[in-house]
Amino acid sequence: MQKKGFSAEKYIEEQSKYILERIGSGNERLYLEFGGKLVQDKHAMRVLPGFDENAKIKLLQSLKDQAEIIMCIYAGDIITSKTRQDFGITYDLEVMRLIDAFRSYSLDVNSVVVTRYEDNPSVNMFINKLERRGIKTYKHMYTKGYPTDVDTIVSEEGYGANPYIEVTKPIIVVTGPGGGSGKLATSLSQVYHEYRRGNKARYAKFETFPIWSIPLKHPVNIAYEAATADLKDVNMIDPFHLEAYGETAVNYNRDIDAFPVLKRILHKITGSDDGYKSPTDMGVNRAGFAIVDDEACKEAAKQEIIRRYLIAECSYKKGKIDESILERTKLLMEEVNATRYDRVVVKPAEDYAELKRSEDPENNENVIVSAMELPDGSIVTGRSSENMVATAAMVLNAIKKLAGIQDDALIISPTILESLGNTKTRIFHDKSSLNLEEVIMALTLTKLTNPLAELALRELPNLKGCIAHCTAILSEKDEQSLKALGIDITSNPEFSSNNLYSN
Repeated sequence: MQKKGFSAEKYIEEQSKYILERIGSGNERLYLEFGGKLVQDKHAMRVLPGFDENAKIKLLQSLKDQAEIIMCIYAGDIITSKTRQDFGITYDLEVMRLIDAFRSYSLDVNSVVVTRYEDNPSVNMFINKLERRGIKTYKHMYTKGYPTDVDTIVSEEGYGANPYIEVTKPIIVVTGPGGGSGKLATSLSQVYHEYRRGNKARYAKFETFPIWSIPLKHPVNIAYEAATADLKDVNMIDPFHLEAYGETAVNYNRDIDAFPVLKRILHKITGSDDGYKSPTDMGVNRAGFAIVDDEACKEAAKQEIIRRYLIAECSYKKGKIDESILERTKLLMEEVNATRYDRVVVKPAEDYAELKRSEDPENNENVIVSAMELPDGSIVTGRSSENMVATAAMVLNAIKKLAGIQDDALIISPTILESLGNTKTRIFHDKSSLNLEEVIMALTLTKLTNPLAELALRELPNLKGCIAHCTAILSEKDEQSLKALGIDITSNPEFSSNNLYSN
């Protein structure tokens, strides 16, 4: 069981206090850029054990009468079908999922902005989908003159070329499905338009990572670099903060590089720079002050860095990333003196697969094994068969153990398994083994006649938060099913077969 290292209560208290300080008592509108995930921030939850994955949105819910949300998405991410790793869905679908989540917390979603708009069929289809569901959308082009020609940026040709997003509340949260979504440009464009209309407005940034108040090479900060390897983010000591205050603070290269220009832009728009002397000043980040067990957070972050490397290996194998990103994640893993085998489920999966291959040398390619660590620290495994995939066997063995059911006890009717397999082949022309979702459906049907199946099914929620590993790349369907169960799984960078279409 993972040891708690972070106080969610203290974090919300600290963040609320500092956001309200930024709003002040005046009549200025605050454009608050939200970095990281606003909803279900699983990265923060993994590296800061005890972090509430929905802490940010709960904080906003407490300010719902004063806040509304603008969602940003970069057109290029729609075109390339960029995927959010935690949920395995593309950024355009993530925008829709987030809108539903915000509404469930009674938060007003003002609109969606497509940044650096391109006239592309997939981009236009995305806009049409939103508009036909009653969601306002705006198109922002690439800002002319950016990043160095401030006179052009702050002019009719620059920010002035963007349409103004009509807002009504004092706090405007600007967020997106991931990094590089255009949140900063949208915020500054709005501040520009506010001043043109005779209104006062401020800009600030709600950040979680990197955490400025802990060491540069702290594993939690290194884990942030691993998570953003595709963006080539690098943590650095904020030189502006050090010069202004004589105090060491950690920030990252994009914010540090952009700060001089950002300061000049704000000064040209507003006539002042809001008193910001460093990019760290612009952020509202109190996460470091809510760490209650530093060693627990270091170990959790180390595990996250290993996890990111294993994910990068598979992404490279699939052709989704280039070799430089894979090498970067490997270097970060080595920086914390870790190897892939420090993830406790990797070796048991590989060892069991090797054992089964040695027992049946002629069927080496067909042996796939998954291993999972249960809440008590024990490891269960499952291997592929004609009936089901390895992850399904692993989940069945896990819930049997949690329910106290003997290992050799049948909890799924062989007749139901055979019937499902035959239907899958006959109707869908799919001869593959039953996937995890199909096996759970078979277990659900079996419970009508077998009370052991009912006992096992009750244990499924207890798998949430468990880690697992498979010796082959998972199908998208199994990956989604495991994520739905809350199981954090990684894989070896090997395809389950030589078939190009099914992989």
